[in-house]
Amino acid sequence: MSIESVRNYFIERTHQDPVFELDDVSATVDQAASAIGVEPKLIAKTLAFRLKEKDILIVVRGDAKINNKKYKETFNTKAKMLDLSEVEEITGHPVGGVCPFGLKNPLDIYLDISLQNFEYVYPAAGAINAALKITPLDMQNITGAQWVDVCQ
Repeated sequence: MSIESVRNYFIERTHQDPVFELDDVSATVDQAASAIGVEPKLIAKTLAFRLKEKDILIVVRGDAKINNKKYKETFNTKAKMLDLSEVEEITGHPVGGVCPFGLKNPLDIYLDISLQNFEYVYPAAGAINAALKITPLDMQNITGAQWVDVCQ
């Protein structure tokens, strides 16, 4: 049902449904890049973190890694990812399909500036075999995300 929540998220905001389903599993950056036919850096991976008082999502380019020092400077705490067992309960999306759209619970969303290097990126779309194509600016506008610099 997670793909449907992503589709509905866009439709409710008077956008066309951008979701496309893939024949292959696209749960990892490399799998998604291969299935879509793009370089891994164009995959927009969504990472779920726990701050002291709330959970957040950070979307980064596919080949980026979180820089712990930058993360701590930005969020005033050490980076702590959600346990895999918690991700679907909190986001409504399975691991490998997490995206900042159609979430089960309201979460603050952040986009790493590493995404600004690209005209389009490809985040997951609520399932391990679904994605969508979007500009980083559209993703920011649609989700109300804030830009951060937390990657190496």
